[in-house]
Amino acid sequence: MGSADAPRTGRLARSAITGLAAARIGMAELGQRVRPRSPQAQADHEAAVGRILFAALGQLRGTALKVSQLLSMHPDVLPEGVRRELARAQHQATPLNRALVGRVFRQAFGAEPEALFSRFEPTAFAAASLGQVHRAELAGHGTVAVKVQYPGIAATIGSDMKLMRTALATLGHTGMPMPAPAVVDSVMDGIEATLLREVDYLSEAQEMEWFAQHAALPGIVMAQPVMSHTRAQVLTQQHLPGLHIDAWLATSPTQQARDEAGQALWDWFMHCIWVLGRVHADPHPGNFLFLPAEAADHGCRVGVLDFGCTQQLSPAFRAGIAQAWSALLRPENDPARNAGVLAAYQSLGLISTAVTPQQYTAGMAPALVDMQTWQIEPLTQAVFDFGTKRPPPITRADHQRVLGQHLAQVPGEMPGFERMWMGLMHLLTRLGARVRTDTGGPVRRSPAAGCP
Repeated sequence: MGSADAPRTGRLARSAITGLAAARIGMAELGQRVRPRSPQAQADHEAAVGRILFAALGQLRGTALKVSQLLSMHPDVLPEGVRRELARAQHQATPLNRALVGRVFRQAFGAEPEALFSRFEPTAFAAASLGQVHRAELAGHGTVAVKVQYPGIAATIGSDMKLMRTALATLGHTGMPMPAPAVVDSVMDGIEATLLREVDYLSEAQEMEWFAQHAALPGIVMAQPVMSHTRAQVLTQQHLPGLHIDAWLATSPTQQARDEAGQALWDWFMHCIWVLGRVHADPHPGNFLFLPAEAADHGCRVGVLDFGCTQQLSPAFRAGIAQAWSALLRPENDPARNAGVLAAYQSLGLISTAVTPQQYTAGMAPALVDMQTWQIEPLTQAVFDFGTKRPPPITRADHQRVLGQHLAQVPGEMPGFERMWMGLMHLLTRLGARVRTDTGGPVRRSPAAGCP
C-alpha cells in the first residue's frame, strides 16, 4: 500500500484477510497435534499463531493494528507466544499524501488546511495507528500540532471487532490456554469502547481540557487544544517543544534530571489514580516529551500528549486495588496475605466468590505470584531504583490454564488500569529513575515486610 492510500476499509476485503488467517490458524493447529508435545513445541506453536494474526492485522492496519496493540497488553487473555508477537504492532501506518490530508480537511471544515493556518507543513512529523500529526502556524497561538485522522478509519471499528472476535474464538478451539469466552468478550467490549473514544477527536480535546484543569502538577506540562480548529477528525493543539525519551536519553541527562522526570511522572499518575480517579491509559513512550527547563525552574519537565485513551476508576475499583496491593505487601508467611488478596479480587469481580482461601492458595496463588511480585515491586521500598526493575514475567502455559479456569470476568476498568501501570513501569525503567514511592496513595506497607 503506497502513501497515496488510506487503510483498507472495504468489508469484503477485510473479511477475506481475517478468514484466511483463521484457516491458517486451523492448519497450524492440525500440524501441532501430530508433533511430539513439549514446552518448546507449544511455545513455537503460539509464536507461529501470533505471527499469522500479526500478518493479517498488518494488512488490515487502521483500528486492527490498534486492537493488536491493546490485546498484547493482556497477559491473562492471550497465550504468551501470541501476545509477544502482537506486541510488535507499534505505529506502522503509511503516511497519507497531500490529497488525502486535504480531503479530511474539506470534510471537517469545508476548506483546505492552507486556508485555516498561516503555515501548514504537508509532511507529517509523527504518525500513529489512527492518524498522523503535522506542524502548523496559527495566528494568536504560534506553532501548533495538528492531528489528522486517516479517512474512513472510524467506519472499520465495528467490522474489525467482529473479525477479531472470530479470530479469538478460533484460538479458543485450539489447545492453547485461553480464558472463558465471557472473559474474552468483556475484554473485547472494553477495547471497542476505547477505540470509539479514540476516533472522536472532539472528545479527546475535552479530555485534554479536563486534565489540564484538574491534574496540573509541578513538572508536568499538558498541551491545550485549539477548539476553533478542532473537529471529530482533526485535532489542533499547542505544540510542545521537547524530545521523546530515546532522543532525550541520547543527550546524556544527569541522574538527577532522570530522577526528577521519573518523580514527576510517578507523582502525576498517583494523583490521577488515587485522587482524581481518572488516568491517561495509553502511556507508551511516544506520548511523553522531555522539555527544557524554564529559567526559574531547574528541574526537568515532562510533557504529556494524546488523551484519546483515558480511563475512569470508580471508588470501589480503587479500593479493591488498594486492598489487594496492601495484602500483597504483607510477609509471605502471614495467613492474612492470601486471604486479603482473594477478598480484594472477589470484590473486584475477578474471581468467583465460590473460590475458597484454600483453593486460592493451592491453585491460583502460584500462578499469579510472578506477575503480582513484578506489579508491586516499586512499592516495597520507600525509594525505588527503576534501573534495577525486572521486565514483566512470562506466564507459563499451565499457569495460564489455571487462571483461565478461575477468572470470572475482567472488570471494565481493569484493562485501562493495567495498560497504565505497565506503561508507567516501562517509562520509569527506561529512565533508570530513582523514585520516592511511599507517598501519594492509600496502599499500606506492613512493617513486618522488611520495607524501609
